[in-house]
Amino acid sequence: MDNTRVYKMSFAGVYPHYIQKAEKKGRTKEEVDEIISWLTGYDQEALQQHIDNKTSFETFFARAPQINPNVSKITGVICGYRVEEIQDALMRKIRYLDKLVDELAKGKAMDKILRK
Repeated sequence: MDNTRVYKMSFAGVYPHYIQKAEKKGRTKEEVDEIISWLTGYDQEALQQHIDNKTSFETFFARAPQINPNVSKITGVICGYRVEEIQDALMRKIRYLDKLVDELAKGKAMDKILRK
């Protein structure tokens, strides 16, 4: 599968969809930001810079300060694929983020989403 198009997509282009998905279900932008920070290690200022600069997903994850060591605890199906079985490392990170936002929108508690 050629994922180049997804990798080149602007994180800023998808970010509002994450927020919208969460807010439709009564969750907040702050919770989405907390999930992104947990996953990538970005603080709020760095996250905003990536949004302002329209950074691609490829660059967004390549420059992430530290991918959380507990990402291996993120399992399940997103977009028809088992996240833990995705071979491509970058696509797996993108799907981790999708999965976490999905769990937030489904009402899961933040402690569970952040694998505490």
